[in-house]
Amino acid sequence: MKSLHRPDLYSWSSFNPARNIDFNGIAWIRPDGNILIDPVALSNHDWNHLQSLGGVGWIVLTNSEHVRATKEIADQTYAKIAGPVAEKDSFPIHCDRWLSDGEEFVPGLKVIELQGSKTPGELALLLEETTLITGDLVRARKAGSLTILPDDKLLNREQAVASVQRLAELSRVEAVLVGDGWPVFRDGRDRLKELVATL
Repeated sequence: MKSLHRPDLYSWSSFNPARNIDFNGIAWIRPDGNILIDPVALSNHDWNHLQSLGGVGWIVLTNSEHVRATKEIADQTYAKIAGPVAEKDSFPIHCDRWLSDGEEFVPGLKVIELQGSKTPGELALLLEETTLITGDLVRARKAGSLTILPDDKLLNREQAVASVQRLAELSRVEAVLVGDGWPVFRDGRDRLKELVATL
């Protein structure tokens, strides 16, 4: 796994030729149990690295389109799974916990519910106020800038734009780690505000 901008954060990726971008999984390494977010399949190297860091206690999924390699990882690690409460009745795999807007999943990790994306109630996660982790709605096809899903993928564009505006109002965001594409490690709030200006 690749070291990110904080010593407790790692990422690994799977390249998607159809979209010409990486799909990313995130690992937050913490004393009370490591958390994976939207995990893609792990190589043997990444499996060994994760195990050396203490394995995994929870997997958090931002939406049903990002189940990815969750079932396989959970089957091998006995990790628990958390997903968005808005998809509770139709989620494709079993979740041990359902997450809703405004709650703190574990100390330091806040849940933000987004509207209008391609699945109901997609989640974004705010880590200790300064690192924003997004699923599908906010992405980055090009290094250094953010974009959103194409209009034909959105359930409701007006709601989606309002959700992005809400993210841009988070005052201390430095990094934006996207599920699809390039991460932003500095001036994340500025990149979010630039994105809002294009919508």
